[in-house]
Amino acid sequence: QGKVRNRRYRMPCGPLVIYNEDNGITRAMRNIPGVEATCVDNLNLLRLAPGGHFGRFLIFTEGAFKKLTEIYGTLAEAAPLKKGYHMPRAAMENADLARIINSTEVQSVLKPKLEAPKTHEPKRNALKNKEVMDSLNPGALKRKAALQKSSEKGTTEFKEVQDKKKARQAESKEHNKKHKKGDETFYKTLMKAFEAKAAE
Repeated sequence: QGKVRNRRYRMPCGPLVIYNEDNGITRAMRNIPGVEATCVDNLNLLRLAPGGHFGRFLIFTEGAFKKLTEIYGTLAEAAPLKKGYHMPRAAMENADLARIINSTEVQSVLKPKLEAPKTHEPKRNALKNKEVMDSLNPGALKRKAALQKSSEKGTTEFKEVQDKKKARQAESKEHNKKHKKGDETFYKTLMKAFEAKAAE
């Protein structure tokens, strides 16, 4: 909905020209897309860093640059145009923070480094984790792979299983043929018992 709120056409920000006296600067810059001009007395953070992004290209005129000292003063003197305003001083004289922390004066006062508590490796379920199962039961992965191959057609393991199955069935048939024939079958023996009860 930006096009109905005076934002139909968005122009990217370009350089900002800062002047002290407008001697035709605003008229010269107003037709260049993205270029803005402002007076040094009306410096605004939204103009200096639009959208909160630092790094805008600022062009100061000589008069504007000299007037900055009158507006904000120096580290030694207060600002003439701002009553009671002083330039903020650096909180640290030495900005090398790593050198300060690692110095003997600071390190001698610090408490000894705390050791991290011992942590134990979490228990892993061997039924869900293949590596743990293989460590507990060596050869489990190979047996599982062989079992899987035995059910896939075209593999040597599948052929071996089928050959064993056929041999077992043939042996069972031969045994039944030799030992279970005529009146010696289970069904006939069972029915004889019922016939004897019926006769009584």
